[in-house]
Amino acid sequence: MTADISFFDLFLQASLLVKLVMLTLLGMSVISWAMIIKRSKAIKQAEKDAEDFEDKFWSGNDLSIVYQGVKKRKDELAGNEEIFYSGFTEFARLRKSNPDSPDFVMEATGRAMRVAVAREVDDLETNLPFLATVGSISPYIGLFGTVWGIMHAFIALGEVKQATLAMVAPGIAEALIATAMGLFAAIPAVMAYNSLSNKVGKLEHSYATFSEEFHTILHRQAMASKEQH
Repeated sequence: MTADISFFDLFLQASLLVKLVMLTLLGMSVISWAMIIKRSKAIKQAEKDAEDFEDKFWSGNDLSIVYQGVKKRKDELAGNEEIFYSGFTEFARLRKSNPDSPDFVMEATGRAMRVAVAREVDDLETNLPFLATVGSISPYIGLFGTVWGIMHAFIALGEVKQATLAMVAPGIAEALIATAMGLFAAIPAVMAYNSLSNKVGKLEHSYATFSEEFHTILHRQAMASKEQH
């Protein structure tokens, strides 16, 4: 056994269980990185969309005009646009049939927007629980592989009459790689989960704030409509 043994050689010499542990951790790491990249792009796009729509919303255009523009793309809406569309659709529908009941209209409108906010946040949080799971269990899976590998190495050592460090070192090395791979999978997953969760939280606050501001504007319109009647 040479001192410059490679990682691949250690993998090949590992026991079947340790190999399965390593392959599991490698798979979890690859999937995690794919989800991290995908979620990062989705959340970045959501931040841009929210900012762009707020600029459009507060530009001074009539809300009906903004609504007609949004309605043409109703199957592609997300974020504040979806909240706006849900709220204005419910408001317009109920105001026609209940012009003298602004409180009822606004309660239903607020409920529709809260549901839209919840759905948007759920979409943004897609795959985040998986990252949290990987971050939590990967070190333990790696530790399990390490314990098993070391145990296997010492059992093999006990079967020889003259034990040397050179005989047990490769077995311990291959076992410790499992722990290293567990940390390699866990650390990026935990960091990404914390970062992405923080961004989702900020977007949720942004959605809720926009919803409240839009609700206030619609409430003024509902009260003005009642006074006209």
